Amino acid sequence: MTASHRSPSVRHAVTKNEDWQERKERAIARGQGNSFPIYVERAENSELWDVEGNRYIDFASGIAVCNTGHIHPRVKTAMIEQIERFSHTCVMVTPYASAVELAEKLGELVPGDRPKKTTFVTTGAEAVENAVKIARAHTGRRGVVAFHGGFHGRTLLAMGLTGKVDPYKNLFGPFPADVFHVPFPAEYHGVSVDHSIAALEMLFKVDIPTSDVAAIIVEPVQGEGGFYAAPPEFLQQLRAICDEHGIVLIADEIQSGFARTGRFFCSEYAGIEPDLVTIAKGVAGGFPIAAVVGVAEVMDAPLPGGLGGTYAGSPVGCEAALAVIDVIEEENLVEAAKRIGERMGESLRALQSRYPDVIGDVRSERGAMVAIELVREGDAEQPNPELTKALVAEAAQRGLLLLLAEFEATSSRSYPR
Repeated sequence: MTASHRSPSVRHAVTKNEDWQERKERAIARGQGNSFPIYVERAENSELWDVEGNRYIDFASGIAVCNTGHIHPRVKTAMIEQIERFSHTCVMVTPYASAVELAEKLGELVPGDRPKKTTFVTTGAEAVENAVKIARAHTGRRGVVAFHGGFHGRTLLAMGLTGKVDPYKNLFGPFPADVFHVPFPAEYHGVSVDHSIAALEMLFKVDIPTSDVAAIIVEPVQGEGGFYAAPPEFLQQLRAICDEHGIVLIADEIQSGFARTGRFFCSEYAGIEPDLVTIAKGVAGGFPIAAVVGVAEVMDAPLPGGLGGTYAGSPVGCEAALAVIDVIEEENLVEAAKRIGERMGESLRALQSRYPDVIGDVRSERGAMVAIELVREGDAEQPNPELTKALVAEAAQRGLLLLLAEFEATSSRSYPR
C-alpha cells in the first residue's frame, strides 16, 4: 500500500456513514462491534460531528473517558508539547519527570492518609489484573471476590472477575480459578446491603475461607451492571471485613473516577480508604493510560520487574493526565458533575411521574453517572430491553448519543430472600 492510499484526501472521499460501516464489517472482526453506525470526523467539548456533517451531543463520552470534554485546549497543548520532545522511551528503561509527577499527584488524590505508590499500565483491564497480582503478592493468598453485574475488563482474568456472561464471557471460557461472585446490593430489585453481606459471609463458609482470600474488588458505581451505586454502608462493611481478615480491598474506579460522580473518586462518598484503586478512562482525557494506586506497603509487594509494560506510563499520557487534573481542579468539574446529576435527576423524575409504568427507576445520586431503568407495567422484574434499545436508537437519530447498561435488560436481578 502506498502512502497515497492512507492520505486524508483519499480517506475523506468516502463521506457516508453507511459506506464506512460496510468497509468496517469487511475489515474488523465482528466481535469488536460498534454501538452506532456513525463515523466521527471531529469532536469538541461535549459535541461531535460525523463524516456526513451531522452534529451530536455526546453523552457516551468514549465510554466515560472524556471527562474534560473532547480535545480540551489544555490537554491538547500538553500532548503536542510532549510529542515534540519525544513520544516513547519506556518508563522502565529511561524514565521521565512527568511519570514521577503524575504518580505523586495520584497518590495525593486517592482517598486515605496512608503513604501511596503507583504503577502505570495502558488499559483498565491491565490495571485490574495488576491489582490482583499486587494483592496476591502482598497476602500470599489466592482467592478474589467480585460481584454480580460487575465489569472489570476483557482480558482473561478480568473477564473471570466480571459478573455477567453476555457479551463479555460467552465462548471464552474456561476462566481462571479462585474467583468468586456474590450479589451486589440493588434496593430497586430487593437486594439489600444485608443480603449482599450475608452472601459474602456464606461464601466464606462454603467455598473459600477468609484466610485464602487475597482481595475483594468492587465498583463504587457499577457501570455495565446498570449504574447501581454502592451504598456507603456497604463499602464501609467491606472495609471492616477486609481489615478483620487481612484482605486487600480494591476499588475499581476506572469509570467512576476523575470527577464523574461529584467526587474526585467515588469511594469518597463512603469515607473509606481502599488499599488499591484502579484508574483508567477519564485520567487522560482520551489518551490511553491506566494505573494502580495504593498503600505503599501493599504496592511494594511485587519484586522489581513484576509490574510494568512496554507502553506503561506513556509520556504523552502522563502529560495529558497532569493537564486533565489541572482542568478538573481549576474548572471545578467535581461541582459541575454534582449539578449535572441534580438537574438530570430532577428532569428524569418528572418524566417518571408522567410514565410510571415505563420508567421504573431513576439513578442520579452519584453526579453525572445517571441512568434510568425501563420496565413493563411498572414492574422491576419485567425489564424492557426492546424499548431501551429503541430509545437509544431514536435519540441518536435526533442527535443525542446514549449508552446501554444491559444487565437488567437481559436478566432479572431478583434473588430469593
